[in-house]
Amino acid sequence: MLLGKPLTAWCNEYPLLNELIALRETSWFNPGVADAAEALADVGLTRADVDDASARLARFAPYIARAFPETAASAGIIESGIRAVPQLQALLAERYGLSDSGALWLKQDSHLPISGSIKARGGIYEVLKHAEELALAAGLLKQTDDYSVLDSDTARAFFGRYKIAVGSTGNLGLSIGIVSARLGFQATVHMSADARQWKKDKLRAHGVSVVEYACDYSVAVAEGRKQAGADPYCHFVDDENSTSLFLGYAVAAQRLQQQFAAAAIRVDAEHPLFVYLPCGVGGGPGGVAFGLKLAFGDAVHCLFAEPTHSPCMLIGVHTGRHDQVSVQDFGIDNLTAADGLAVGRPSGFVGRAMQRSIDGYYTVSDEELYRLLALLDSSEGLRLEPSALAGLPGMARVLSEQQGYRARMQLTPSRMARATHLIWATGGSMVPAAEMAGYLAKGRQLLQAEPA
Repeated sequence: MLLGKPLTAWCNEYPLLNELIALRETSWFNPGVADAAEALADVGLTRADVDDASARLARFAPYIARAFPETAASAGIIESGIRAVPQLQALLAERYGLSDSGALWLKQDSHLPISGSIKARGGIYEVLKHAEELALAAGLLKQTDDYSVLDSDTARAFFGRYKIAVGSTGNLGLSIGIVSARLGFQATVHMSADARQWKKDKLRAHGVSVVEYACDYSVAVAEGRKQAGADPYCHFVDDENSTSLFLGYAVAAQRLQQQFAAAAIRVDAEHPLFVYLPCGVGGGPGGVAFGLKLAFGDAVHCLFAEPTHSPCMLIGVHTGRHDQVSVQDFGIDNLTAADGLAVGRPSGFVGRAMQRSIDGYYTVSDEELYRLLALLDSSEGLRLEPSALAGLPGMARVLSEQQGYRARMQLTPSRMARATHLIWATGGSMVPAAEMAGYLAKGRQLLQAEPA
């Protein structure tokens, strides 16, 4: 029984569950998506909140440039580039039987400095926000100061009295652990069973305490939250519920606007933008999508991508039960090669806040993620970790949908021909060479085994 109903009753009420339980690749286009102005009211945050987060990151830029020299070229602004991927687009068109429709681009959060993933946005932002609050309250800092003064023994000794903790499958832990330790905080990352060993090793090399669990992400978060709650000096970064994380991710959309302007990419009703976002618990893609809706309104269409073994956000939104249900409740094992997306229970905050803003959800098999990794490497010379490949099938899912979505959204053939499709690549640049070679070998083997 689940929430008072047997599983058969759930599947009768929501037939899509049968496809998800069978681990079939599935797409669902949200019939409840609303106009941006109406849907954004669900979030409880505003453009002013995103502007405030952007200003805080600008204040910290001198510190970041000094503490992390790899950011000096960007003056301490942690940002990734965009690039057109025409060769990949041609391969995907051939693979999925697509007619040419619009242009395909890649957002390279996989190559963000410091921690090499999208988590360098929200995770680092929340740590910086907490550090600023503590330093301002103690008189260690004024907002008018050059924040590089925090890269000092005095500041590190002050922050050393405090702790920061987080539960993570890997990438969020990397971003929070690395920047927390550099500031001087006592940092602890509670890591789920699916976390990669190299990520644990990297954290420990930075002086971060790593607590390992034999269970999945939800257990690691719950235990981390419990331990932090008993310590008044410990700040827990709550990936399931944090608005600070959410706003750190949202800043990305403002910067994307500038990048599109520089590349002469138009986004409006006649030139729609489709963005494909890998989704784990939902904080990263949810925050980015919120910022995108603020920046581009109804001209942007966001889709979340999940592994077939971990479709937690799709189930939560589709049933309307959000964090009341997990994939395990439906007999889905939450075991996936896409470790960054191995989440059984979605963020209730993100699911409810964004349920009328996200156009669609789809699932991808682990095998297809590996194949796509090999295709991306052969076509564009780019290598990503498996979870970061989840956005690649998105264009095909939109162009081949049979649920009336494009007609309902007035996405006519002429508009689709002028569309921009953006894959949000979420991680991979810091994967050790030997591990990446293993990923590639598996992807190439799977491609070779496909029928001609």
